[in-house]
Amino acid sequence: MILALMGSLAGCSRQAQAVDSDEVVFDSQTFRVVSVDLERESLSLHWKDPENGQAYGDIETLRQWGLAHDRRLLFAANAGIYDRQLAPLGLYVENGKTLVPLNLVRGNPAAGNFSIQPNGVFAIYPDGHAAVRPSSTFKVDGKGAQWATQSGPMLLIDGQINDQFVDDSASLKWRSGVCAKAPKKVVFAVSEAPVNFHTFARLFRDELGCRDALYLDGTISQFYVDGDGYAGAPTFMVKPYAGIFAVFTSDKP
Repeated sequence: MILALMGSLAGCSRQAQAVDSDEVVFDSQTFRVVSVDLERESLSLHWKDPENGQAYGDIETLRQWGLAHDRRLLFAANAGIYDRQLAPLGLYVENGKTLVPLNLVRGNPAAGNFSIQPNGVFAIYPDGHAAVRPSSTFKVDGKGAQWATQSGPMLLIDGQINDQFVDDSASLKWRSGVCAKAPKKVVFAVSEAPVNFHTFARLFRDELGCRDALYLDGTISQFYVDGDGYAGAPTFMVKPYAGIFAVFTSDKP
């Protein structure tokens, strides 16, 4: 019995370290920051249920799908900006298959934040390492991704804040973003109250130690962390998602 209990505690400790969730106060604003250790857990993308072709649409539906397949959801977040047809607006790669191609259209006002240059790609490659790249750089690199989402704008490019951002901007929204702090360490952040782009970019640079970071989405952004529940925008503001990041475990609760 003691050995079984010790094994159970070791399993909980392993999961806690592989998906680490913290509340961070930066510049008098509160953020939920989630770090994923890709050496220990798999980060994947999910848009449609492969059994019926229907979009999951929300995190709870994806969580229930996981339970039905003996997989517990440890972490989930909306994966980026999408169009009016509820399809990803830019590149979307799921398990090595490109479902939406790279979108290099520039300056389209209908694309909202996606049109703020440069936009970018968050990708996980077949060897398991992750990276954030401006979309044009990602195209030049020509490397096939195992999982990828295109969103925008880039928050940080090589340690520099996107020069499109204004430090005292009055454009305040809930915001979510992602960076690859190291090849096998991915860091997500979502604001718990509306912030501007400049503050959000500084969070990634000055508090989280990232050099390249990508904006994911705004007012509808939420994170789910097993044991902590939801963080980010109020639930009444959340609309259906086109893509969802997820970390599952194969163990039932």
